[in-house]
Amino acid sequence: MSLDMEGVAGVVDWDQCRPGSPSYALGCELLQDEVNAAIEGAIAGGATEIVLNDSHSRMANLDPRRIAGEAQYISGRHKPMYMMQGLDDTVDAIFFVGYHGSISGKSSTMSHTYNPEVFSGAKLNGEYVGESGINALVAEHYGVPIALVTGDIVTWEETEAFAGGGVNVVTKQSISRASAKNLHPTESCRLIRAGAEEAVRRVAAGSVKTPGITRPATLDLELQTADMADVATWARRAERTGLREVRIEGDDLLDVFQAFVAVNYITRQAGGR
Repeated sequence: MSLDMEGVAGVVDWDQCRPGSPSYALGCELLQDEVNAAIEGAIAGGATEIVLNDSHSRMANLDPRRIAGEAQYISGRHKPMYMMQGLDDTVDAIFFVGYHGSISGKSSTMSHTYNPEVFSGAKLNGEYVGESGINALVAEHYGVPIALVTGDIVTWEETEAFAGGGVNVVTKQSISRASAKNLHPTESCRLIRAGAEEAVRRVAAGSVKTPGITRPATLDLELQTADMADVATWARRAERTGLREVRIEGDDLLDVFQAFVAVNYITRQAGGR
């Protein structure tokens, strides 16, 4: 289970997502409840082992003592597989919980694609994608279906092509990048619990498809400045294709993803972080 925060019901402001901000504790509490709902639903559906990968900000947003179902918890920064750490070919299904829309798509609350200071867009095989599409590279590499996606409707629209037969839970309706009509947290958790249970049952029935990304895959990245594009080429496999454009391509989807992770890390300096 890869978990983010911007797609959680009730989370609409960066202060709710950033450690040290006054509203951060509330954001964490809302996230924890939705994650626990997904765990409880998965167990009800027949899941026997659950691994959480905290993928937001410093990647340590949950209280480990409050995690339901004795799920394992991957936390902390600088993970080689970033938002997909922990995934391998022994996993039966992936859940994307609290995910959000891309920087290049429709209005979606707190939309971004990995680092909004650096990336202004990403295309996978010619189509704009968000974090879910980039992360789907790893899912396809290991042949694992994306079975549950929670967040606003834009998130699902951007992920649906990679989650054939999967379950979607809409937690909010984005009004703009800074506002949304949210479900009550209790209702959001109820729907996530039911959705997670259904997702596991669909996986067991073999009705959820793997992402279906064709090879060789081409990941085109649009960056905010020419300097950032230049720095990006310091990472392996990244080639400059324009003033602010970089391309990563190859038959090995995991290698493409890991090259992107390297670009994401190395351009943080150019982006001021």
